[in-house]
Amino acid sequence: MKLIIQIPCYNEAETLPQTVKSLPKHIPGFDSIEVMIIDDGSTDKTIAVAESLGVDHIIKHSSNKQLAASFITGLETSLKLGADIIVNTDADNQYCGEDIPRLVQPILENRADLVIGDRNVTNNPSFSPLKKVLQRIGSWVVSKASGLKIPDATSGFRAMNRETALRTLVLSKYSYTLETLIQAGVSNLTVQYIPVKTNEPTRPSRLMRSIPHFLANAIPTIIRAYTLYRPLRVFTILSMIMIITGGFLGLRFVFLNYIIGRGTGYIQSLILAAVLLIVGFQVFLIGLVADLIGSNRKILEDALYRIRKIEISLQNEDKE
Repeated sequence: MKLIIQIPCYNEAETLPQTVKSLPKHIPGFDSIEVMIIDDGSTDKTIAVAESLGVDHIIKHSSNKQLAASFITGLETSLKLGADIIVNTDADNQYCGEDIPRLVQPILENRADLVIGDRNVTNNPSFSPLKKVLQRIGSWVVSKASGLKIPDATSGFRAMNRETALRTLVLSKYSYTLETLIQAGVSNLTVQYIPVKTNEPTRPSRLMRSIPHFLANAIPTIIRAYTLYRPLRVFTILSMIMIITGGFLGLRFVFLNYIIGRGTGYIQSLILAAVLLIVGFQVFLIGLVADLIGSNRKILEDALYRIRKIEISLQNEDKE
């Protein structure tokens, strides 16, 4: 049984030694534990530091492709290296390496496909009051979108089994945390959260440079992922809003003009009602088409999963 701990890095020369030092060397149930650095086009001495620390694998991006791309590069490389379980942690030493054995335990016992570290955002002193509110709102929204009970939606400290890694797709360039949770819920994966400790911040967050920056990236990511995996629900809600509003305006026109007899006015309401009813019906049809496209997407995802599995199997045969 092989565990690979992947660490996406971008200019983390100062914090990487602390992060690597805290990682466990031995965990019951594993024959080997390997550490992999995914350097996302760093301009400092991150690679040199990683080499001096003796990490097992160093993967280099030629340019900065952002966190989501680094996460996927790590998963794909870990699978090719024969990982049975993959742990993802941050290079800024936010998470405690000593929690990794607890993180992987539910997977070892076949109780979970994906395990995520819960930072207890509400009571975590590292989070500002406004950040705590945003985290709670974000976790609630992602919970509704995924159908899972999610206490900490943006936690990057997670472990997954091989099958989950093979099925994981990330289209967002901003972050993988929100999209993969929605995907896990739609795919009926077993997801568990366990409480974890966090260290004192070593640098400002790069994902949440400011509140407007976070909202401008997180909101479109959630909407895009939710629409991708539940298109009929999204378009049906939009169409119902339009149809109900149009129906109300149409009934108002009939009531005012023909029931209580106020004359022949309110023609604007009738025009608006007709427009809303027509557009609402069209939006519903778009939802049906999107749902059919979603069915094709599921077939493509399954095909991609099988292709990945075959490629990795052939690579392992070549090595032997």
